[in-house]
Amino acid sequence: MSTPRWHTREDSGLRVDRAGRWWHDDEPIEHPNIIEAFNQGLRVNEEGRYELHFGNDWCFVTVEHCAFTVVAVDEGSEERLSVRLSDRTAEWLDLASLTQDDEGVLVAKVKEGKARARFSREAQFQLAERLEEVEGGLVVKVGGKQIPVSLSPKGGEGRGEG
Repeated sequence: MSTPRWHTREDSGLRVDRAGRWWHDDEPIEHPNIIEAFNQGLRVNEEGRYELHFGNDWCFVTVEHCAFTVVAVDEGSEERLSVRLSDRTAEWLDLASLTQDDEGVLVAKVKEGKARARFSREAQFQLAERLEEVEGGLVVKVGGKQIPVSLSPKGGEGRGEG
């Protein structure tokens, strides 16, 4: 019989894996309402650590790769794209921050550059529909503009954030 584990704010047993799935003590969290609440309660603090806020309580969360998932890409203006994130927020996509992780999945900086978000398959397809090769480079078509982007793999992107 194993010794009972005391869950604390510092050691909650909660983590977000590479695919954006929630786990508690190495058991998957599968209830959709809990997943939704956890996604909405996830925050990044000033030190870059991840906290889960639930009502008046909170704890630290381990993040293996990216804390958030880009679930959709929308045209936000003539010059910018907006992304919808797994925490049900939306923000401008920082095209200069786009990279590919070691699996070829797009990753962008979010939350004022304090966190990273991995694109869902659907969001990656939505952005790919706007990509075009021009003079040997890639551009994203936004409104009537073509904005150059570099999607080369970024070293060290496979490491966790939290």
